[in-house]
Amino acid sequence: MALARIARANFRKSRGAYGSYASEKDLFKVGGYTSIRDTTSHVNFNSDEKFSYVPTNKEHNCVNFAMRGISGTPYHQFPSANAQTVVEESESELENDQRRYAGLEATKPGEKPRVVVLGTGWASCRFLKELDTKIYDVVCISPRNHMVFTPLLASTCVGTLEFRTVAEPVTRIQDALAKDPNSFFFLASCTGIDTGKHEVYCEAVNNGELPREPYEFKVAYDKLVIAAGAEALTFGIKGVEENAFFLRDVNHAQEIRKRLLLNLMLSENPGISEQEKKRLLHCVVIGGGPTGVEFSGELSDFITRDVHERYTHVKDYIHVTLIEANEILSSFDVSLRQYATKHLTKSGVRLKRGVVKEVHSKEIILSDGTKVPYGLLVWSTGVGPSKFVKALNLPKSPGGRIGVDEWLRVPSVEDVFALGDCAGFLQQTGRPVLPALAQVAEREGKFLVELFNKIGKQNGGKAFSAKGTPLGEPFVYKHIGSMASVGGYKALVDLRQTKDAKGLSLAGFVSWMIWRSAYLTRVLSWRNRLYVAVNWATTLVFGRDNSRIG
Repeated sequence: MALARIARANFRKSRGAYGSYASEKDLFKVGGYTSIRDTTSHVNFNSDEKFSYVPTNKEHNCVNFAMRGISGTPYHQFPSANAQTVVEESESELENDQRRYAGLEATKPGEKPRVVVLGTGWASCRFLKELDTKIYDVVCISPRNHMVFTPLLASTCVGTLEFRTVAEPVTRIQDALAKDPNSFFFLASCTGIDTGKHEVYCEAVNNGELPREPYEFKVAYDKLVIAAGAEALTFGIKGVEENAFFLRDVNHAQEIRKRLLLNLMLSENPGISEQEKKRLLHCVVIGGGPTGVEFSGELSDFITRDVHERYTHVKDYIHVTLIEANEILSSFDVSLRQYATKHLTKSGVRLKRGVVKEVHSKEIILSDGTKVPYGLLVWSTGVGPSKFVKALNLPKSPGGRIGVDEWLRVPSVEDVFALGDCAGFLQQTGRPVLPALAQVAEREGKFLVELFNKIGKQNGGKAFSAKGTPLGEPFVYKHIGSMASVGGYKALVDLRQTKDAKGLSLAGFVSWMIWRSAYLTRVLSWRNRLYVAVNWATTLVFGRDNSRIG
């Protein structure tokens, strides 16, 4: 027993990262002998990112007394003091491992099956909202306890809306998370998945108040739904993550608002040169998609209606530049793109075509060598797979997302589903990877929750129990159109189902009314709808709030 613990302790202490050398002790019992093999191993990565395990062996034989009822350490009938110390350390490590991964164990017969949901984005919250909690217990794990209504996020950066209007607590979306005894929300990040054991491993969001750091735990699942979202694409460009602001979450909008108002106030200080004022008040937006265009439009409105009135000393220095490698709003109809270009230019937004090469703390450098000084830089060039998704040992779709079939199942593993921005159809399905849009994620969430409720009613909710259960029709996505606000009470509405199809396209004030009405009805709760309507009304009457708090 002591020998096994020593070997296990040595094995644990010797484990290294891939590509490093490690010394392990493997015990193999042969008749009355135990072969203790000192193994120096090396892990090699191949070009296809698979690894091979290459051992070199050196064996020693020693008598095993266990067959006589006597246990001992090789060459020592009794453990030495050093061995005893290692044994104590090993037992301590085992206890630490048990504490480290305390959590929710597998459900027992007679208990409701447990669905674990990773994420609180559009897809996961649409799924949570309609999950039948009479059939399932549900556990939601995310480092964010709310859903963000992203279409209105740009409005919060300049004070058109308050931040709470775009945040919906997940426990309001699915109240079982707060009320049911076996359903929970955990403020944590998933760090790994063991599909064989049906367990996810998590690390709690910790500010030093928990007993240990990192605080790790595990949750067993019967069904797992991965909706972990995506990360902003930086294309590996140097300096982007250190100097640019992204616009995907409420805290991003808060930081943008703080920087914008800070630069306005700093520029009024005595002794600031004109050149420095121009730099401080130059707002640069990278990316001409809907998010970049809507943010540029909101900034333009803020400048013309609020800055010119309340910051008269510096009103002539503030400008907005939108940089795009190709055409802005490339997925919209040609006539709408032309309208947006003319309107933004008329509103004072400078449109520049270029590719960013490097980002520094006060300027960006384009591929043609042009230097663009800035005081605020917002990066909005699309999204890609997160580090978490890349690290998962699951099939991948083109582009690196988690690969799924037509029913949003992850092939080759049981009871795992993926949807939203982190998932895409596998190449063998013959379907294209869908764009990372809110309406795509929401439709997938709606489809999957209907599938889960159907499976649950047929007693297929438990782990490994859905085999042979008819799933019905596969998921089919139909695009219902795109909308984008361009500022100045103007918006674009493109109701074509595909980029090359024909359909209704509108631009102007009527489109802006449609845009606002559509999003007001899509806000999840009546509470937030009231917040949004009141904020729009107060902004119209009194202007935007320019208080810098925090």
